[in-house]
Amino acid sequence: MVSRTADAVTQNIDIVDSYGIRYVVILAGDHIYKMDYEIMLQQHVSSGADVTIGCLTVPRMEATAFGVMHVDAEMRVTQFLEKPKDPPAIPGDPDHALASMGIYVFNWLMLRDLLIKDAEDPDSSHDFGNDIIPQIVKHGKAVAHRFADSCVTSGLETEPYWRDVGTIDAFWQANIDLTDFTPKLDLYDNAWPIWTYAEIVPPAKFIHDEDARRGSAVSSLISGDCIVSGSSVSNSLLFTGCRTHSFASLEYVVALPQVVVHRKAELKNCVIDRGVVIPEGLVVGADAEADAKWFRRTDSGIVLITQDMLDARQRALS
Repeated sequence: MVSRTADAVTQNIDIVDSYGIRYVVILAGDHIYKMDYEIMLQQHVSSGADVTIGCLTVPRMEATAFGVMHVDAEMRVTQFLEKPKDPPAIPGDPDHALASMGIYVFNWLMLRDLLIKDAEDPDSSHDFGNDIIPQIVKHGKAVAHRFADSCVTSGLETEPYWRDVGTIDAFWQANIDLTDFTPKLDLYDNAWPIWTYAEIVPPAKFIHDEDARRGSAVSSLISGDCIVSGSSVSNSLLFTGCRTHSFASLEYVVALPQVVVHRKAELKNCVIDRGVVIPEGLVVGADAEADAKWFRRTDSGIVLITQDMLDARQRALS
């Protein structure tokens, strides 16, 4: 599939124009991190750059999987290299390289002109990383911004946290990471709260206290309006409105909103789509061949379950 990140902005030029802005920040929607964009914007303005590119500092030979910035001593980008075999090092730091995060600050009028020209170019893929940024590196001034300079931490994080969750494995891992004793990303930092859509719902509830039928959750995040009824949940994350019924077990499960898990289901290492109804006795995560037959199973063993997949399974078994 051809990436069209620049085209998405081009389609909204009239909306951006209506605000009369001088600068625009372009962000990806599938990245997890905490960042003070004002620090990056201040660097952009003070440096006189046409574009400032957010960059991760990564071990040099691990940067072969990224778009890498070749910079001079002043952090000016002199070359953009896509997945280079021999990534250029940061000046003064031969063991590390700067990998692009897909976070950009632009001067709007300059970007606007580039987008219009790019939209008229039949040979362009209409992508920031492939088309727009290389043009500015070649003909303008592009500056790199180290994520570590603007990453927000609470003191519990040991290093700047950034994750791309564009795959099933990465999405699952980023959510499961939050269940760690000391997560790499602190959601409980009141000095830098994470604002999101909030529903007014009842609190989570845990019911039944019998052997083999005890509503419990350990090392897990359980959202509001969830009812854990006689089932065990461990190292899992349940989004709003989930229901788990008696004798069911969930281990390393990410369940999106309004999931229902019926009795005696055994689920491990999976992502469950919104609104899915897990049938009684379903076992996932114990037999790789069976999982792959009915669901989408990644090479690392994470299983995606959707309602369409369950319906197709039910039809085949009927």
